[in-house]
Formats: sequence, C-alpha cells, structure tokens
Amino acid sequence: MGRVNDSSRSRRRMTGAERREQLIQIGRALFAEKGFDGTSVEEIAASAKVSKPVVYEHFGGKEGIYAVVIDREMQRLLTLVTQALSASHALVKLERAALALLQYIEESSEGFRILVRDSHAASGTGTFASLISDIASQVEDVLADEFKERGYDPKLAPMYAQMLVGMTALTGQWWLDVRKPRREEVAAHLVNLSWNGLTGLDPNPQLTAATRGLVLSPPPDTRTARPAERDVKEQDKARERDLKEQEKLQREQQKAREREQKEREKARERELREQEKAQREQGKLQREQEKVREREQKERGKARERELREQEKAQREQQKVLERQARRASKTGAPERVDGS
Repeated sequence: MGRVNDSSRSRRRMTGAERREQLIQIGRALFAEKGFDGTSVEEIAASAKVSKPVVYEHFGGKEGIYAVVIDREMQRLLTLVTQALSASHALVKLERAALALLQYIEESSEGFRILVRDSHAASGTGTFASLISDIASQVEDVLADEFKERGYDPKLAPMYAQMLVGMTALTGQWWLDVRKPRREEVAAHLVNLSWNGLTGLDPNPQLTAATRGLVLSPPPDTRTARPAERDVKEQDKARERDLKEQEKLQREQQKAREREQKEREKARERELREQEKAQREQGKLQREQEKVREREQKERGKARERELREQEKAQREQQKVLERQARRASKTGAPERVDGS
C-alpha cells in the first residue's frame, strides 16, 4: 500500500511542463510508428499512464501534440541546413547541405519518418513539401550568385534549386531504410552527380577536407526553455505560419483568377476570330453563288439569242423557198403547189 502511495506522489510531483514534454515524446514515438491516423488519444494516454482528459487538457487532442512534434522536427532540419549553407564556397555549401540532411535522418529517424510519411493537415505547421520549398529558397540564393559569376541566367536558379533539393530529399528517403553506405559516402556521391554531372562523374568521389568529419550542431533542445515562454514562441510561430499560408493562398487564388481571366479573354478572341472567319466564308459563298447565277443568266441569254438566230435563219430559208417556187410558177404559167402535189 505504501508503494502505491509513493507512486501516486511521484506522479503528482510531475509538473505541467514535464507532463507536457512526456506527452510530446510519447506522441512522437507513436506517430513515427503508426502515423497520425493510426495513433489515438487512448494510446497516448495509456503510454503516459494518464487519463484521456489529461491529454485534452494539455493539447486539446492528438492534433496539438502532432503540431508541436512537426514544428520541432522542421525547425531542427531547417537549422541544420541553414548552418550548412553558411559556408563560403559553393561546393562546400553543397556538400554540407547534403550531409546536414543525412545527419538529421541518422540522428532523428523517427522525426524524419513523421515528416515524410504524414505531412498531415492537422499539424497546422505546413508540410514536408513546404519545408523542402523553404530550403530550396535558400539554395536558390546561393545558385543565383554562382550563376551570375559564371555567366548563366540567374532566372534559372529557382528551377535548379528545386532539382538539387528534390534529388537530395528523395535520396534521403531511400537512405532512411537502407543506411548503406555511410552518410559521408552518400553525400559524396550526391555532390558528385550534382556538381560534376553524368558526363563528368568521379569514379571515387570524396568530400573536401572542409566537410569531412563535420557534425553540425542541432538547435537547442526545446525542453530547456521555460514552458510559458516556449508556448508563447510556438503560438507566435503558428500565427506567422498561418499568416504566410493565408498570404500564399491569396496569391495562388489571385493567380488562378488572373489565369481564368486570361483564358476567358483568349476564348473570346478565338470566338471572335471564328465568327469573322465564318462571316468571310459566308461572304465568299454568297459571292460564288452570285457568280453562278450571273453565269447561268448569261448562258440563258446566249441560248435565247441562238434560238432567235435559228428562228430567223429558218424564216429566211422558208422565204427563199417561196421565192424559188414563185419564180418557177411564173415561168411555167401555172401555179405550183408548195406541197409538191
């Protein structure tokens, strides 16, 4: 009985901040194993040995825990990549960025599984795709400067940034399960392809001395922050993300409206051109019909003229016959029958 009381006192001595952190860590493990949809509040509460109302009191449900887990993982990965891109030389930046992602995968496999598997709308903190887009934006700035120095069009930097980051992210997802070869070797091969291209592949790629053996520093553990301060920061970040998402959505909606307007204008222009074409074709047809009628009228006129000439010719021939008969009759002194009898 005394042991039960001691256990109860131990549970009661856990502060609200400690309980909150406990629920976050338990939720993180369950989300990595089962995904957001496969994890229930009941499982989280049972693993923490608390009742469901305790979970709801701290987070309002599994969505709140999930949002904190996603936010921490995204900040951790983004911090590592940002550190990597602070190097001076472009090749070193590329090496360290690839190494940063692989280091994060190796040190925070559960977190990476959560990011790439779920990207659930309940997080309220964006998705893995949005994180990759943020990283690509940083790489874009690096590439733009390099492109200018090398005489390339800096407007192409965003496209190349997406290519590089996408290639690295997909390789990371593959490496998450296979874990061979070791991360520095994987990073060296990634850089080999992106830096040298297929036609200039190095058969034995190595990281530069400035990168070999590098271990980037992860962001400070959020558990060391004061609970109230941390909550305020998380709420501020959530509001900023919401505003950014709203602004992004508004820009996308505006672009969609502009595209629709352009499509409508193009459709109207096509319709007008078709109408003008139809009118021209109709006018051409009317002119051709008019020409046909004119030709037919001329042919009828010519036919009437030929008929009149034939009639006149027949009359002249008949007149000649009568005149010949009259002459013969005058010579013989007897009238001659026209019919020959």
